[in-house]
Amino acid sequence: MKHRPLKEVNMTILRNSVFALAAFAATPTLADLTLYSGRGEPLVAPIIEAFTAQTGINVNVRYAGTAELAVLLQEEGDASPADLYWAQDAAALGAVVDLFAPLPESLVGDVPAAYRDSENRWVATSGRGRVIAYSPERVSEDDLPASIFDLTDEKWKGRIALPATNGSFLAHVTAMRVIHGDDETRTWLEGIAANEPVAVRNNTAGIQAIGDGEADIAITNNYYLNRFLNRDADFPVTQTLFSNEGDIGNLLLVAGMGVLESSDHKEDAQAFIEFLLSPAAQQYFTGEVSEFPIIPGTIVTRQDINLDDVIRVAPEVDLNTIGDLEGTLEMLREVGLI
Repeated sequence: MKHRPLKEVNMTILRNSVFALAAFAATPTLADLTLYSGRGEPLVAPIIEAFTAQTGINVNVRYAGTAELAVLLQEEGDASPADLYWAQDAAALGAVVDLFAPLPESLVGDVPAAYRDSENRWVATSGRGRVIAYSPERVSEDDLPASIFDLTDEKWKGRIALPATNGSFLAHVTAMRVIHGDDETRTWLEGIAANEPVAVRNNTAGIQAIGDGEADIAITNNYYLNRFLNRDADFPVTQTLFSNEGDIGNLLLVAGMGVLESSDHKEDAQAFIEFLLSPAAQQYFTGEVSEFPIIPGTIVTRQDINLDDVIRVAPEVDLNTIGDLEGTLEMLREVGLI
């Protein structure tokens, strides 16, 4: 089944909102920023364009996988041309945190401490809950796993769509290592590998695989399914949370950003972060991307899973502790998932 491309955000509404922000009422500057973005172009290009239209600051974007860009930044070091790094998960941010310049408290003070680096070297821009996406035609509610660890049951053999190199999955496994230890995490990964998962490129492909009947279930982020349902209300996939409260399967993750210490444009780079934390941008993330806001008081719209429920069942994980991305990649290699 083929679907139309993600529909464009109503830029008139978005621009009307952002132009009203007093924080960006100064005379536009003529500057250029280089952004390494692990976030997909269809998701973030509209908000980047709105920032440029509002401020006059041009943003040159290099799009690639979050983990791929983290490795590139490590290789480039102080010679990196990047001013900003936008990652889709805290694990990748933690992997390169030493390359970031501290952000002013005046810039990130409205963001809860749980959603930023302990030394303010990166800050979340939006949140997402990990959920179970599944085919209601082939998986009954009674058969749903209560815990992520139940997915190693043999009944799921050949039925799990798995984006093993996806940044959110890598962050999820890294968090599992922190909470449950390497031995238990490796055992779980070995069980998943034994169940011969359906390899997919990313979360979008995982949802599509379920809709096409190639898989029956997947662990993904809460917002991916909404994009399919916005195009086709009858798309044959639904999603829910693991019923066990505090289960690591119900991890609450964030996308986030840091300013490179090597940047010659830190002031303009911080202006971009300020823009992403503004009410209009936070409303864009929740209303158009179906993510969760990280600024308290933002109205949450277009969500089929309630943020309060996500917070209630989410495990307590310090996002500053999930930076060992390379260790997770090595574990996935050892069990044969990548």
